[in-house]
Parts: sequence; C-alpha cells; structure tokens
Amino acid sequence: MTTVPRAELTGTYALDPAHTQIGFVARHAMVTKVRGSFREFEGTAQIDGAEPERSSVTVTIKAASIDTGNQQRDEHLRTNDFLDAPAHPDITFTSTGVRVLEDDKVEVAGDLTIKGTTRSVTIPFSFQGSATDPMGNTRAGFEGSVEISRKDYGVTWNAPLEGGGVLVGDKIVLEFDVSAIKQS
Repeated sequence: MTTVPRAELTGTYALDPAHTQIGFVARHAMVTKVRGSFREFEGTAQIDGAEPERSSVTVTIKAASIDTGNQQRDEHLRTNDFLDAPAHPDITFTSTGVRVLEDDKVEVAGDLTIKGTTRSVTIPFSFQGSATDPMGNTRAGFEGSVEISRKDYGVTWNAPLEGGGVLVGDKIVLEFDVSAIKQS
C-alpha cells in the first residue's frame, strides 16, 4: 500500500461495510458494559482535501441490524422499549458542518435521528490515513466516538435494581471505525 497525499483525497467516498464498524457501549446493571454494533448500514462522504470544512457525510443504519451477541437482548432492543425498529427502521446522521482541529483531527457536526427524534451532535474524528489498496482503490480511514443520552432520543425504558440504581445506563458511547473507498 502507498500513502495518498491529503490533497488527493478530494472526492466521493462510500463506507466499506466489510471494513467499517459502527458500534456502541452501554452501562449494564451499574457495574459492567455491554458492547454492540450494527451490521447493516450505508454511508457517503464528500471529502474536500484542500478545504476539509467543505466536506460532508451522510449515514443510514438499519436499526434491526443491532447485534450485541445475545439474541434475546437484541430482540428486546428492536422493540418500542428501545429502538422501535418496526416503526423507525433507520437511524440516520447528516452532517451540518466540519471543523478542522489539527492536521489529523476534525469535528463533524450533524443531525442524528434515532427512533424518530433528531438532535444535533458533534463527533470528533481522527484521520487514520489513506492508501491505495491492492485492488487499486483509494481508501481513507477515520476513527471517532461520542457520548449521547439515550433519553434525549425517547429511549427511556429501564428497570430498577434491588440494591439501587437501574439496569441500563442513560449514557451511550457511539464508536465509529471507518474505512471509506473513493468512488469518484
């Protein structure tokens, strides 16, 4: 693989689902974390290598593709108690702005919609590099994460614990490990 200069990154990119992970971490029973991811998603980025602030991103995630490694829990997460996948099949993110922090770090602000509720979020990303893969594709890699309140999106189900506290924490960390392939 060879490194691609940043100015040459300009173009339209598609998320590579085989090499991208969109995941989350939630606190469970006040003492441990549950990790999960979404198996079905698509996304496009318009990258401007010369003026990164002019870049944009859109992502659509299939809510029913949630996977925590536990079928019973996943089925519950798909219900109205959590994501209500039948009524709200898509989780979406549409960027509204990009701000360069340092040479390899940016903040992507945008509208995140979960369960029919839209809120503004700002996600810090680190540019992991770019390369030409063995197939001749230009790839760009990014990693980012952001903490959100699930209650802000109408995801309020919970159960009290006998010793105090609740079964599911309010704060959810969304994690993004992205490989995008240049389309044009």
